Amino acid sequence: MSQPAFTSYATSGVDIEGVETGLQRLTARIRSTWPASDALGAVRLDFGYYANVIDVGGIGIAITTDSVGSKVLVAQMLDKYDTIGIDCVAMNVNDLICVGARPLSMVDYIAIQEVDPVVLDAISIGLAEGARLAGISIPGGEIAQLREVVRGVRDGSGFDLAGAAIGTVALDRIIIGQSIEPGDVLIGVESSGIHSNGLTLAREVLFGQAGYAPEAALPPLTNTLGDELLRPTHIYVREALDLMERVSVKAMMHISGDGFLNLSRVASETGYVIEHLPEPPAIFSLIQKAGDVPVEEMFRVFNMGIGFCIVAAAGDAARVIEIVGTHGKRAYRLGYTTHDPERRVLIQPFGLVGRGKRFARA
Repeated sequence: MSQPAFTSYATSGVDIEGVETGLQRLTARIRSTWPASDALGAVRLDFGYYANVIDVGGIGIAITTDSVGSKVLVAQMLDKYDTIGIDCVAMNVNDLICVGARPLSMVDYIAIQEVDPVVLDAISIGLAEGARLAGISIPGGEIAQLREVVRGVRDGSGFDLAGAAIGTVALDRIIIGQSIEPGDVLIGVESSGIHSNGLTLAREVLFGQAGYAPEAALPPLTNTLGDELLRPTHIYVREALDLMERVSVKAMMHISGDGFLNLSRVASETGYVIEHLPEPPAIFSLIQKAGDVPVEEMFRVFNMGIGFCIVAAAGDAARVIEIVGTHGKRAYRLGYTTHDPERRVLIQPFGLVGRGKRFARA
């Protein structure tokens, strides 16, 4: 069977459609575990949001879990482990704030092929730094040595890193986009690069097809290729908490896997028109050219330079951008919201329209 001329997430080994089918079956069974709506631990949100909230005696406890994915393979290639913990914290706390929660604590899970005290110590450096940046504690975790399960890029180097985090949110202040109105403004906050999504495709293209070495210096990248891919994920907690105190925020979205398609994960029939995007970091154009990856696939897989989005009333846009700037990150007015039962995402600068799990030419 002939292969497509370009590289996609599917051809690099990630079957998004298959994941969706499996997820539907999984969630149908898991929903049967939910207690009654007036019981202790009642679940307040449906599946599909960035985190869920359970009612513990009138206190909203937000909870989520995530891993750093195949970014661990890049860490193994470079034999550099002191930043991957930041990614683990980021992938969890950046989801918690998207339901309006204040992150409090996270536990980590490290599955490792061969216990190496030096590697574990380096991972702990990143976990501690991520916790500091997010303002959370790490009160415990688990280390499992799984020689038969975990494999690395070199003998004995394999490991996986995941976390589960909790936060608090008043039950009457959960933010899931339920109050979005047409004409609200969409504001994007810069990413630090690739973050922790799309690394399977990036590795296939850059190290596989193009044959680049992790040590390669490829202008205009300011780091070696490996260091660029390992650049830690931005943590957006401080600016999000500040915004929630000072502005009427209507929705927040962590732009992770599925890129701007994450904008549809709100409790309203909202579409988006993106009129402006800043120039994406150089790593994305390098991936696109090296793998002849279509632009619609790039926007489906990667954050393309925007790691977090905020929806607010048009009159609050300047204030949102100013507040984000005080925390050292650049924010941009990207576009506006529409009423759209199909929840489409129109990216005008690239002529794309997103529906469900795909972008296509508009």
